[in-house]
Amino acid sequence: MRALVAAGLVLVVVACSSPEPGGTAPSKAPAPTGLKVEEVAGGFQHAWDIGFLPGGAMLVTERPGTLKLVEGGRVTPVDIDLGDVQARGEGGLMGLVIHPDNQRFTVCHNTSNDVRLVTFRLDGTRATKVKDLLTGMPSNSSGRHSGCRPTLAPDGTMFVATGDIAQARNPQDRTSLGGKVLRIDPETGEGAKDNPFASSGNANERRVYSYGHRNVQGVVFRPDTDQIFSSEHGPSVDDEVNLVRKGANYGWDPSQGGTQSRYDESVPMTDLERFPDAVPAVWSSGSPTEAICQAAFWNGKLAITALKGTKLLLFTLDADGKVQNVSIPDELNDKYGRLRAARTGPDGALYVTSSNGSDDKLLKLTGNA
Repeated sequence: MRALVAAGLVLVVVACSSPEPGGTAPSKAPAPTGLKVEEVAGGFQHAWDIGFLPGGAMLVTERPGTLKLVEGGRVTPVDIDLGDVQARGEGGLMGLVIHPDNQRFTVCHNTSNDVRLVTFRLDGTRATKVKDLLTGMPSNSSGRHSGCRPTLAPDGTMFVATGDIAQARNPQDRTSLGGKVLRIDPETGEGAKDNPFASSGNANERRVYSYGHRNVQGVVFRPDTDQIFSSEHGPSVDDEVNLVRKGANYGWDPSQGGTQSRYDESVPMTDLERFPDAVPAVWSSGSPTEAICQAAFWNGKLAITALKGTKLLLFTLDADGKVQNVSIPDELNDKYGRLRAARTGPDGALYVTSSNGSDDKLLKLTGNA
């Protein structure tokens, strides 16, 4: 692994990474050593997310609408009815989360009408539908900005990272489920009872935890703290890592206060002029963007995959969640193409998937970050 020492990379991480207006940019990290990458399995198509089962088995979603069981390096298709999955552009079968009973799991996928969360029960290599947990999340016919990443919180609620489907009004409209971080009951799909807008008469608004997002690709909880981080795609500039606060606005508004029906991507990712109380990112890519994707905590650092950037970024944070430095492992830098999933396994390893479209890999990363 190496720190960001090449001149161009220093510009990406140092000159283009402002935690907040007037803040200082993260420094270069020392170069850790001794990382090991193991190819656990291959042959996937746009491997999107990973869930861990007892005994070392894993489930892996594939964007075209298939689910694979990985056990002992062997990949077996799961018999599951996902015939309503619409795989278009950035949409299809996306996020996955395993429930605490290790039998049920919830996936997120596009249909012809919406993006939805569906819960299944796994029995061997067969999955049976339990229920539609949440329907009606907006979907673009092209699949653009579909999100969608569910993750269980330490308190047992389910957080869901969603995209704004490139519709201008969605991010600031709290009655829309697009461009949000949602917090729901994993049994009912309703908003958690202590959510910031729990008293709203609108069921969608009751599900909202934070808003003003563009296309959130990951949400993760920092161990032994109450900190929640999201990773988010920017337009032509400014991918963001955000420290997610209850009820907060993150300032993305391509409708310009409702004055534009078109999706105006020239606005700032965090528009502090229009929304002075919006929360600035703790890290921003500047230009060019990396198309950062899923986030996981591993060896005390925040690990985030990059699609366009074809790398893994490791963020060292202080106790308040501010980024101190960023480094990139050589072992995953432009070696496996686009990287999408990132989940920390029960064994303490970081599991990552490539997402190039054919013969994608499930990777296991061990060592000191």
